[in-house]
Amino acid sequence: MPDDVYDIHPPSPRWTHVALRVTDIDATIDWYTAHTPLKLLDRREEVTGYGAWLGHDDSPDKPFILVLAQFFPEHDPFKDSPIATLAPFAHLGVELTSREELDAAAAAAEAAGCLAMPPTDMPPPIGYICMLRDPNGNMIELSYDQGVYAYAQRVMS
Repeated sequence: MPDDVYDIHPPSPRWTHVALRVTDIDATIDWYTAHTPLKLLDRREEVTGYGAWLGHDDSPDKPFILVLAQFFPEHDPFKDSPIATLAPFAHLGVELTSREELDAAAAAAEAAGCLAMPPTDMPPPIGYICMLRDPNGNMIELSYDQGVYAYAQRVMS
């Protein structure tokens, strides 16, 4: 049995990441760091291609990472498959702290040409949302007053 590579492991099984196969890792990193609160936590080049981890840098005890992978054509294990996208409803969700923050993010996305749905009040529990399209066509929902955070705080505390 091989030795463990890392000396720290989660105390219990947990959801840690979502991975997206991308066509331009630089453009995708730039987009996510400009249009979401995610920060670049790690970036690497390996024999198979480029990888990056984006996430929040304030929750090391409960990390949740967006993994980006751009494979080199000659090493792409999925080369015979199209790059799947989260769309038209499938999406990654980010809950913001105010309507004003969402409106400002939507305006920036519109100016950048990536606003897929303008800010819209939806019935509970959806809240005030807008949808953005990343450089690979994935949908990102920005929300306010959606309640995911509030509900998680209530049931997990």
